[in-house]
Amino acid sequence: MRQLPLADPGVADHRTPNKFLWWMAKGQWQTLLGGMAFGIVWMGAQAVMPAALGRAIDEGVAAKDSGALVKWALIMFAIGLVQAVSGIMRHRFAVTNWMIAAYRTVQLVGRHAVHLGGTLPRKVSTGEVVAIGTSDLSHLGQVMDVTARFAGAIVSFLLVSVILLSTSVTLGLVVLVGVPLLMLAVGPLLSPLQARSAHQRQLMGELSNTASDIVSGLRVLRGIGGEQVFLGRYRRQSQTTRKAGVEVARVQSVLDGLQVFLPGVFVVLVVWLGARYAVQGTISPGELVAFYGYAAFLMIPLRTVTEYANKFIRARVSARRVCHVLALTSDFTDPDVLATSPPTDSDLYDARTGLLVRAGRITAIVSEQPDAAAVLADRLGMTHADVDDDVTLGDVPLTHLARQEVRRRIVVSDTGTALFSGRLGDRLDVTGTGGEERVRRALATASGDDIVDALPDGLDTVVTERGRSFSGGQQQRLVLARVLTSDPEVLVLVEPTSAVDAHTEARIASRLRDFRAGRTTVVTTSSPLLLDAVDEVAFLDDGQITAVGTHADLLRDHPDYRATVTRVAGNAEEVAR
Repeated sequence: MRQLPLADPGVADHRTPNKFLWWMAKGQWQTLLGGMAFGIVWMGAQAVMPAALGRAIDEGVAAKDSGALVKWALIMFAIGLVQAVSGIMRHRFAVTNWMIAAYRTVQLVGRHAVHLGGTLPRKVSTGEVVAIGTSDLSHLGQVMDVTARFAGAIVSFLLVSVILLSTSVTLGLVVLVGVPLLMLAVGPLLSPLQARSAHQRQLMGELSNTASDIVSGLRVLRGIGGEQVFLGRYRRQSQTTRKAGVEVARVQSVLDGLQVFLPGVFVVLVVWLGARYAVQGTISPGELVAFYGYAAFLMIPLRTVTEYANKFIRARVSARRVCHVLALTSDFTDPDVLATSPPTDSDLYDARTGLLVRAGRITAIVSEQPDAAAVLADRLGMTHADVDDDVTLGDVPLTHLARQEVRRRIVVSDTGTALFSGRLGDRLDVTGTGGEERVRRALATASGDDIVDALPDGLDTVVTERGRSFSGGQQQRLVLARVLTSDPEVLVLVEPTSAVDAHTEARIASRLRDFRAGRTTVVTTSSPLLLDAVDEVAFLDDGQITAVGTHADLLRDHPDYRATVTRVAGNAEEVAR
């Protein structure tokens, strides 16, 4: 059995859904072949059982030979034992195939999501990615699951055909010709089933996206009274998705009905022909019983084949969505020729705005438009689509370095950053190298130690999804502690104290300098408490750095800066009151 999750999911062939499914099948060919082998033995044992039963009737019961009857009874017992053992093993391999396909899909999409970084939410909705993890991986696993039974169905069908041909050419030809005709009869339903399934899959992705938006913005919606508006929108979308599901179910119900009706008609035909031959004396009573057994057994491979076609269609729809995500390309690519890495004490410079961030110092960016400062922060960390050679680290453009190196050396923590679910201590030390001591120091710097002290299990507390069990201010402090624990060479913080009160902000401002001593730090903020604690302040006005100095100097000498900062301070005091 395979160890899951896989050590390396591989590089997927996502050019087309069929190529992706074939690539997945090749990636688990050992377990697929194992499942097929046991599936063939399992269904083959069922296929030969009627023949053994017929011989027992003719040679034992009809001939009144107890020895022959015991012999064939033992043979039937052995066949049943083989069928039972192979059935257990087939099921084990089928479950393994399902899990490997599901885990590989999750790992592929997860790895690519990390690779895309900030590009992902700009090119595909959250609901689309969520739907892959909730429904698509199940369909991809199911097609690998049914493969073992499908192989057994094909082989057992051929085996029964050979047995029937050796006994009666007419009955053998009826099976050989009739089964493919039954498959062709359900063929016209497969195309509309695929189209309707694809439409339903798209609507499910959109509905998941709406639900995630509502949950993430529930507090804001309550604040502006927009809950009913979004509730109505969700209801309309859910009803549209339900109707699409009903349309899929209509075709599916016809297909399921035909899976019972057509094989039933076929069984009646084979039994009727066999009975006529028995009356005419062409076949023996035992062979008649065997023919009835074959006819009843053939319903299994027939339904398995139609089930495989159904699940393959659903898997193709899901594979198309996975291929769409895997085909997304990042806004940033590594250059063909990498530049020499700059030393660790290098300055960070943006030629477009004129911002110079000196190594080992804390620099604040102030702007009348906070969004402009946030965009600049993203440019400094190469997390924004608008990146060019203007941003340099030690005279080396970031675009000339490997993206992995840029991410390792420059970390941007913005206001949209969230906590992942899991043990709190592990979620704060995401690199696994900080240790509990550094986590505790980072928490103290972010004024978050009181949060952990109030938890019954401390750092062992399990964080809920996106940290929703914490308030907005608590989440912000824990996120700050997390990025401080990682201790990058260059840390860019976007409004790190926007959701905390003035007293907490003052503690963070006073402690940040000591924690980041000797490391380069950039903070976008308009808070006087933070600005008074940094080494240098750069004022961003209309896309350009128009003034640089200490907070006190800019307050005294620069009217626009003074107006921006004092207005923000006045608003904060108003909110506090």
